[in-house]
Amino acid sequence: RDPKAYNVEYAYSCMGFEIAAGVGTKMAAPDREVVVLVGDGSYLMLSSEITTMISEGLKVIIVIVQNHGFASIGSLSESLGSQRFGTEYRYRDDESGLLDGEVLPVDLAANAASLGAEVIRASGVAEFREAIAKARANTRATVVHVETDPTGPNPPGSAWWDVPVSEVSGLDSTRAARETYADHQ
Repeated sequence: RDPKAYNVEYAYSCMGFEIAAGVGTKMAAPDREVVVLVGDGSYLMLSSEITTMISEGLKVIIVIVQNHGFASIGSLSESLGSQRFGTEYRYRDDESGLLDGEVLPVDLAANAASLGAEVIRASGVAEFREAIAKARANTRATVVHVETDPTGPNPPGSAWWDVPVSEVSGLDSTRAARETYADHQ
């Protein structure tokens, strides 16, 4: 209905764009409600712009979808036979030598609060709706924090993203993905 109602970065995968874009959007249109939707991986890349919102008195709502890693990239990695390698925030396990230990205690809600935002934690759809209503009623930057599962259930994806698969790998899953990739070239 409104060509200015949706601002998203596609095509170049500029993770970290979201919060800074929310600042710019609100500055360009101070009379509009601005809601930023960001995953935790992208949040960690440029969350510091929350301090700009606070210092400038910009009322922006930030919804953080925290799944303790990079869910989108993890899904892509899995589809290419790389088994979500390096896409979860985990401790390195002393025995295996891999990053497959316990989940790191990354608390993005506490981080956002430390930057000056008001934070509302939401669990489930009903709490999320209540949190958004409270955030809309606020007069300052507010973060709605939602914990999610990085493996879904997620809506089906139908986008095509040409990501070449490693030609050499010790993983059977990667070798199979490479054969499929080569067959579709």
